[in-house]
Amino acid sequence: MGYLGNHLATVVVSAFAAILTGFYFVSPPEIHFIMLIAVTVTWFLAFICWIAQKSADYVHRYSHNHEHSDSEKKSLVSLVTHGKTVSLDELTEFKESFTVELNELKDEVKLKDGEISNLRQQIANLETRVQIEALKVELANLKALAAKDKSSKRK
Repeated sequence: MGYLGNHLATVVVSAFAAILTGFYFVSPPEIHFIMLIAVTVTWFLAFICWIAQKSADYVHRYSHNHEHSDSEKKSLVSLVTHGKTVSLDELTEFKESFTVELNELKDEVKLKDGEISNLRQQIANLETRVQIEALKVELANLKALAAKDKSSKRK
C-alpha cells in the first residue's frame, strides 16, 4: 500500500497527463489539436482511475486504522457485524441456548406427532364404529323385512 494508498495508477496517469499538458504549450501549432485531444483523454483517464480507486476503497471499507499484524489476527477470535463484536465465548453460549431451544422444539413436535397419531387412530375407530352401526341398522331393516314377509305369507 505504501504512501499512495493504492492510488499508484492515478498518480502515474496524472503525471503523464501533466507532462502532455506541458508539451501542449511548447509544441508547434500544427499539432495543437492532436495534443488537445491527448491531454483531454489522459486527464479523463486520471479521473476514472481516481474514481475507481475510491469505489474500491468504499467497497472494501479500506482504512489505515483497522490494519492488524498476522499475530493479532490469529489471536483475535471474534466476529464483527454492524459494528458489534461477539467473542467466542458468547458464540458458544448462543449455540448452547439455541441447541436447548431446538431440542425443546423437537420434543414439542414429537408430542404433536403423537397427538396426531392418536387422533388418526380415534378417527379410524370412529369410522369403524360408524360402519358397524350402519351394518346393525341394515340388519335390523332386513329383519323387519323378513318379519313382514313371514307375516304376509302366514295370512
